Amino acid sequence: MAYLFTSESVSEGHPDKVADQISDALIDHFMAFDPTSKVACETLVTTGQVILAGEVKTNTYLDVQAITREVIRKIGYTKSEYMFEANSCGILSAIHEQSADINQGVERAKPEEQGAGDQGMMFGFATKETDNYMPLALDLAHKILQELSYIRNNEPNLIGYLRPDAKSQVTIEYSDDHVPQRIDTIVVSTQHDDFAAEPEMLAKIKKDIVEIVIPRVKANLKPELQALFNDAITYHINPTGKFVIGGPHGDTGLTGRKIIVDTYGGKGAHGGGAFSGKDPSKVDRSAAYATRHIAKNLVAAGLCDQVLVQVSYAIGVAKPCGLFIDTYGTAKVNMTDGEIARKVEEIFDMRPYFIEQRLKLRNPMYSETAAYGHMGRKNEVVNKTFVGPNGQKISQEVELFTWEKLDYVDAVKAAFQI
Repeated sequence: MAYLFTSESVSEGHPDKVADQISDALIDHFMAFDPTSKVACETLVTTGQVILAGEVKTNTYLDVQAITREVIRKIGYTKSEYMFEANSCGILSAIHEQSADINQGVERAKPEEQGAGDQGMMFGFATKETDNYMPLALDLAHKILQELSYIRNNEPNLIGYLRPDAKSQVTIEYSDDHVPQRIDTIVVSTQHDDFAAEPEMLAKIKKDIVEIVIPRVKANLKPELQALFNDAITYHINPTGKFVIGGPHGDTGLTGRKIIVDTYGGKGAHGGGAFSGKDPSKVDRSAAYATRHIAKNLVAAGLCDQVLVQVSYAIGVAKPCGLFIDTYGTAKVNMTDGEIARKVEEIFDMRPYFIEQRLKLRNPMYSETAAYGHMGRKNEVVNKTFVGPNGQKISQEVELFTWEKLDYVDAVKAAFQI
């Protein structure tokens, strides 16, 4: 019997994403000025306030207030009526030194013996149902909000009432053999300016989303995905009605509270650890990227149609406790999932130091991950400039989303004789 599956996304102006972006901007600055920094930085945002807390071991000093205000300004919280504004919000920093007890378990005389920064399990997932090997419902939910954000920032004359906070949700009907059949429901809630003629403007918001945003998203999809859109889609656009009060004024935001949006939209699994605000010695982040890298290369190599990869660690220990593979019965080789896992361990060294080296994780590459998902993004090289508290500047080329590279496809094919 056919079934429905749903995923959601949130915009860069969502309060939890504001917190993530601030935490990751701090990570990037620490990495730029001292790549050996050990950082765990949490952010809380609410009406007119930002609170920074966490643990740091570094050889640099940052103006965390200036960095925080620039992030908020870039997101678009620049007006006093938002009740959370870049120039006027209060910023309290409670960042302190990292625990020596934790650090002794991570740093070693030999770098390759670096221990995991925490215990836990991390998951990576990939599926061939989209070109970026991501679950379709999440991919569409991200794309809807990315288009909305693009219009807000670049075409204000097209839709001029948009404010930064927004959420989307897409429900897809699948056949018994897990093939997408149609889009059943699309939900979009977008913050907007206050209106005098409320009923008329709420109708206009729905019309603009359905007739402007959705067609632009659809136009950039492959024909087989465009065919999933039809006149029978149920749209819920700002279903509560007015959405003027939003962002950190409408809802307190915290780092790491959108971990399903950040990953696979509920497909596969999640180990529970957030990403933003953590340097790559924290395997919550680095090993989640590494397992995505493995999963994507396995599917791209034709080993299976979709796959879940799990790795687990003990704090302070370099060697993983175990590697698990689930191909959901889609493997194209005559091997059990356990046999596939043992072969994968021979291809990918999952010790923390080697993950950092393979994926170039000691570079300031994290701000771009903090909105619209850490997975399924474009691998590219960009030039970034960072300004220190004394005016010193560092400019460098940074490769983004290295875990999305298909650079191990040939190695996978050779190992499995595909």
